[in-house]
Amino acid sequence: MLWRLLHKPKPSSVESLKSSHSGSSSPSSSSSSSAKSSSSSPGTSLATSSISLSPVSAVDISASDSPRWDKSYDVCICHSEGDVELVSELVSYLEGQPESFRCFLQLRDAAAGSAVVTELCDAVQNSHCWVMLITPSFLQDPWCRYQMHQALAEAPMANGRTIPVLKDVDHKDYPRELRNIYYIYMALKEKSFRQIRDTVMCYLRELCRSSTKSME
Repeated sequence: MLWRLLHKPKPSSVESLKSSHSGSSSPSSSSSSSAKSSSSSPGTSLATSSISLSPVSAVDISASDSPRWDKSYDVCICHSEGDVELVSELVSYLEGQPESFRCFLQLRDAAAGSAVVTELCDAVQNSHCWVMLITPSFLQDPWCRYQMHQALAEAPMANGRTIPVLKDVDHKDYPRELRNIYYIYMALKEKSFRQIRDTVMCYLRELCRSSTKSME
């Protein structure tokens, strides 16, 4: 799977995705983000239930005039080299969704010959959301820390753009910089993938709703 993913073409261009989705005028019927847990303190895990949007509140994130197309990627996956196999599965899952989420995967999408710092910063700035796969390897990787700080500088408020995902890490080791943001704890891979997908969808829908309101 990893070899196929790294050797497949980059996600389709904005124009081709816009044209492919514009043929259907009906909004996606998928569920929105996972509900917060009963605990009110930040830095805790999200619950596994989802909230369904009513047809009235549903938004077509793939419309030709959607602010989704203002950035090159929907999701930037921040991860350590040791977790590339798991990340490749997540990217395949997200890109295979009906919404064809555009993912930045460093090993595949970084420009050859470019400086690492430049590529990491560009990936953060050109993505709507940032999934941070926080594993023991992530915590020991200075480049992961750097990209995390870049994401927090881009959007310091917990507005749904930063999506921490904990795997094989105790709550006490959760980065202090993210303590004001709820995280997803990856126990069952498939369920966590759905939660990530729902969270990204929720942010993009809210982005579209906010854009529509500002134009009224």
